[in-house]
Amino acid sequence: MINRRHMLATASVLALLGPSLAQAQGAAPAETDWRSYANDLSSTRYSPLDQINAANFNQLELAWKFSTNSLGPRPDADYQSTPLVVKGRIYVTAGFRRDVVCLDAGTGELLWMHTHDEGQRIGSRGGPGLGVGYWTDGTAERIIYVTRGYTMLSLDAKTGIPDPNFGQGGSIDLRQNNDQEMDPDKGVIGLHAPPFVVRNTIVVGAAPTASSKGYVRGFDVKTGQRKWIFHTVPNKGEFGYETWTTPGQAEAAGNMGVWAPMSADPDLGLVYVGVESPPTDLLGVSRTGPHLFAESLVALDIETGVRKWHYQMIHHGIWDRDVSCAGVICDIPHKGKIIKAIAQPTKQGFVYVLDRTNGKPVWPIPEKPVPKGDVPGEWYSPTQPIPSAPPPFAKQGMTVNDLVDWTPQIKARALEIASHYHIGGLYYPPPLVNDKIFVMLNLPGLQGGINWPGASYDPETHMLYLFAKNQIEATGVMRTPDGKVVQRGGQPAAGSADANGGAFGGDASVTGEVGPGRGSVGKDGLTDPIVGIPLMKPPYGTITAIDLGKGTMAWQIVHGETPDHINNHRLLKGVTIPRTGQTGILGTLTTKTLVICGDCGLFTDDKGRKGARLRAYDKLTGEEKGAVFMDKVQTGATMTYMHQGKQYLVCAQGGSFGADLVAYRLPGTALAGVRAEER
Repeated sequence: MINRRHMLATASVLALLGPSLAQAQGAAPAETDWRSYANDLSSTRYSPLDQINAANFNQLELAWKFSTNSLGPRPDADYQSTPLVVKGRIYVTAGFRRDVVCLDAGTGELLWMHTHDEGQRIGSRGGPGLGVGYWTDGTAERIIYVTRGYTMLSLDAKTGIPDPNFGQGGSIDLRQNNDQEMDPDKGVIGLHAPPFVVRNTIVVGAAPTASSKGYVRGFDVKTGQRKWIFHTVPNKGEFGYETWTTPGQAEAAGNMGVWAPMSADPDLGLVYVGVESPPTDLLGVSRTGPHLFAESLVALDIETGVRKWHYQMIHHGIWDRDVSCAGVICDIPHKGKIIKAIAQPTKQGFVYVLDRTNGKPVWPIPEKPVPKGDVPGEWYSPTQPIPSAPPPFAKQGMTVNDLVDWTPQIKARALEIASHYHIGGLYYPPPLVNDKIFVMLNLPGLQGGINWPGASYDPETHMLYLFAKNQIEATGVMRTPDGKVVQRGGQPAAGSADANGGAFGGDASVTGEVGPGRGSVGKDGLTDPIVGIPLMKPPYGTITAIDLGKGTMAWQIVHGETPDHINNHRLLKGVTIPRTGQTGILGTLTTKTLVICGDCGLFTDDKGRKGARLRAYDKLTGEEKGAVFMDKVQTGATMTYMHQGKQYLVCAQGGSFGADLVAYRLPGTALAGVRAEER
């Protein structure tokens, strides 16, 4: 019998000697791991693997499928996790209660599962979360995760048993030792992103409500002891406190969490965290001034939490432009030298490229004047920083030329609806609603541009790849009967897509009534003759390649098929419309030759099958090279690894009938001459 460990060790040595010798000996390619949410601390979501390539992508077959439906009292269809792979084992959060499961990377077999019963304790972020963190000192291995109720646990990676040396019996109550008072059970705070492990420090952010502050903390990975805390809302006497210009507002503010994934440069000793907005998202009368560190990228010392630099991308945000994903660590050529950079993609569709040693822009980011609004008591920043390069990767701002015009009838109706809205540029503020003007049409919407999956980056070509969600959203401010002003908005204006693409993806639509001639904020038209046509022209989903060496756009393609209800619409019979793509929250994976991304919406193909596709594009040109059928849509970002001679692609998928973690590989046996039971 062949010893599997000896076989894999031999394969690894042969791989180091060169592919030709390894192939001549009939050995397997070396095993690879995926040890962080985006594969590495740089958040590149990149792998140099190329066993799966343009020539064979269409041959991919289902390797295994792990259903999460039995984990918890009901299925959780929005399965956003990205698994880690270490030494042939998959580690991932799953199911309604956010259990941690360990699976065999080749078969999907469940090896162990950990469940933490929190009783009545609640959190602000439900669902399976985005995944787990991993740590090893070369001997001990730990899986770190945060529960729905904001408890952090350290598990033995081999057994799933909590580490008794970590915190209290393997867990830490993250609501404690947080420099603020908080109800131990009802304090609504949580975290969706994985805890971020750098060296021997676990960095943990928060997604709180307006009643809590989202401070960032560092913990010792072995003991769970708090090492440091960074106040995202500065205390009196701390740097940035004076940017809250009305006394007492900083003390009263909540939110300001770091809820997205992070990145780090261990050589510089820095971790980079992106901070969200204070409450409320669209109205800032309770938070005058530019108020640091909202909508900022902050570089913190990994060991001490001391701020080394920050860059604020929006001053006094009133558009819900949280820093929604990790910045990408990249060393890029610029003016004859290599710059240690960080590229921060954003909801507003810009990539802010900064020197990661000091936070200074690589290309100029001038402050440009922006309009002032009409909301009483609001504080408006006179300028916003606008990158000169790279160009935007998402649609920004809106004019009548962006309205749908597939037929004269549709165009006329779109123009009539739009006449009742404010439309304007990227930083036009939410207006005060009256009986003539009904809110503002924002583009990108509040979840437009990029979101938590982030970008992928090829370190060899310096190319950044980003999925963008182009979605109109209606926002404004209203007076209450007692004279107060409150925000209005935060949800798509009409026709929001569910995970199955049943309704059109999150765009204001030419449908229904909210007043004479206005677009509906409901789903069904009342007396309007045109139902379900999106107000905005496509594309609704794109993938863009940005050359960070040049600061230019290399290519942009439409991602996703046209939804059925547009293809089959009675008013579009005989009308040729471009492929629209679909809106959603997606992330790209980059390999040696491909950019890989799944669909976020279902459609019916020419064979009558309703489903989605996992797609592969040539990373140099954007040309689609292959597509594999999926019965559900991609809900988590795709990752890849090599195991027992086979490259696997794995992604979370969800829909009306629950969610799965799904693995694909090329057909055939992994190693010729080796029986399955011996691998």
